Amino acid sequence: MDSTNKTISKKKQLTVFIATVIFGFILFALPNVFFGVTKINGGLIGVNLLFIAVFQLITVCWLLYFSLRFLGKDFKYIGWSFEYWKADGLLGIIIGLTWTVLQFGVIIPNTGGAERTDISQMVTMFDGSVIGTFSFVALGVIGGGITEEIYNRGYFINVLKDMFSNPKVGIWIAAILSILFFAAGHLPSDALGWFDILVPTIAYTLLFLYTKRLTASMVAHGVYNMTAILFTYYMFY
Repeated sequence: MDSTNKTISKKKQLTVFIATVIFGFILFALPNVFFGVTKINGGLIGVNLLFIAVFQLITVCWLLYFSLRFLGKDFKYIGWSFEYWKADGLLGIIIGLTWTVLQFGVIIPNTGGAERTDISQMVTMFDGSVIGTFSFVALGVIGGGITEEIYNRGYFINVLKDMFSNPKVGIWIAAILSILFFAAGHLPSDALGWFDILVPTIAYTLLFLYTKRLTASMVAHGVYNMTAILFTYYMFY
C-alpha cells in the first residue's frame, strides 16, 4: 500500500481528492433533486427517504472505494475501524443526546419552535405513517450518520491532510475545511442556521480527531439525527 502511494504525485492526489469530493457532493444531491423535481411517489416524503439513504450509502461508498484504491489506501486508513466500538459508541451517544437536549430543550423553543424554517421543512417530510417515519429516521442515520461521516470526516480529512508536508498542520487545516464544507453543504440561510450546523459539526470533527476512528462521530451524528426527527414528529407534526 505504501509503495503504491509513493508513486502518486501530490498533484495527482489533489486532483483525485477534488474530483471525489465534487462527485460525492453530486451523489448526495442527485436523489434529492430527482424526487424533489419529479414528485414521484410524493417527492421528498415517505419511503422515498429510505431510497435516498440507500442510494447515498451505496454510491458514495463505491466512489470512495475506487478513489482510495487509486491512492493506495483503504477504508481503515480513513478511520473505518471498530476496535474500540463500545467506548467510541458510548462517547457518541453522550454527545449526540447532549446536543438533542440542548436543541429541543433550550434552543428551538426559544428561537421560534414550529415557525423555524428547519422545523417546518422537516414537518413537510412526514407522511404520518410508520414506514414514512422509519424511512425519515433511516435517512438521518444512514445518509447522515454513516455516509456523511465517511465522506465529510473520514475521507475529506485524512486524504486532504496528506497534501501537506507537516502532518499536524495538515490535519487541522483539513479539519477546518471539512467543517466549513459540511456546513456550507447544508445551505444555512441565517446566523441561527450556521450556529445549528456548526456546533454539532465541530463536535463530530473533534470526536473523529480525538479517537482517530469514525465510530464515535457516526454514532453521535446518527443519534442526534434520529432523536431530532422523532422529537420533531411528536412535538410539531
